[in-house]
Amino acid sequence: MFISPTQPAPELRDADRVVSALRAAGEQTRLRALALLTEGELAVGELAQALAQSQPRVSRHLKLLTEAGLVERAPEGAWVFYRLPRAHTTERQFAEAALAMLDPSDPVLARDAERLNEIRAARDEAAASYFERNAADWERVRALHLPEADIDSAILSAAGKGPFELMVDVGVGQGRMIQLFADRVRRAEGFDTSRQMLAIARASLDDLRAKAAVRFGDAYAPPINAGTADLVTIHQVLHFLSDPARAIAEAARLLRSGGKLLIVDFAPHALEFLREKHAHRRLGFSDAEIAEWCEGAGLSRPKIATLAPQKRDALTVKIWAGVKP
Repeated sequence: MFISPTQPAPELRDADRVVSALRAAGEQTRLRALALLTEGELAVGELAQALAQSQPRVSRHLKLLTEAGLVERAPEGAWVFYRLPRAHTTERQFAEAALAMLDPSDPVLARDAERLNEIRAARDEAAASYFERNAADWERVRALHLPEADIDSAILSAAGKGPFELMVDVGVGQGRMIQLFADRVRRAEGFDTSRQMLAIARASLDDLRAKAAVRFGDAYAPPINAGTADLVTIHQVLHFLSDPARAIAEAARLLRSGGKLLIVDFAPHALEFLREKHAHRRLGFSDAEIAEWCEGAGLSRPKIATLAPQKRDALTVKIWAGVKP
């Protein structure tokens, strides 16, 4: 749970920044919040639940941490997410140095982590329940964005002609990505945490059973050997996940040298009902954060394709393609 710095935190540039950082980190609740954020970005309400404190109180602590540069604030619709600063920055190294002095076995920190795990488990269960309820009419849900034919064409263009020895689809859903790449891959494997989705995928891929297989698996612990895939796709999955950066890192780990990661998701938007009714955790992603996560996972800065909506109430779809050197 805790990050050990690879090197001592460098001196901050001036005394005011030092004092600000020390004051921000020098309080138990704020240190506990920093420790929780090592697990990935969290909404302010989730931090409040994990810390067992009121949301206004936690917001005040987060304001001080943000002003000191020890956390980054990312408003998104009705939610606000918090995360540790970007890797290799002075503020990130300062936060890591402070966290390295904590005892991971401390009962208060252990209880915070336990509550966070309970929150995530409940959220994952709600998302899984949504998938089970909506598996049969998944195509109707997809109709919220651009026509699939337009998106499919752009995906194929971003991936390249192949052929791909092994394609892996993260969050396989109904198996559409495997069907799309059927004539460009020699072998395809997909995995998902929804058993009902897997049943639908197996039925839809029945005519490809000689080259395609699906199985139960988690984006955070892929059931695929590392360094074996030529192409990994994450199609309309990231916005459901609590830790998209970790999912990207795990997907990148599956790639062999020269392999390509293809991420398809939404640009930032304000359709809050997707969060309320369709289990979306994130309302799209910016090019900058996807690029940061890809580069942090050892991939090239991704090439970007943007599919702008044809009508005002549609969603803009983005395709990010990063290569493992």
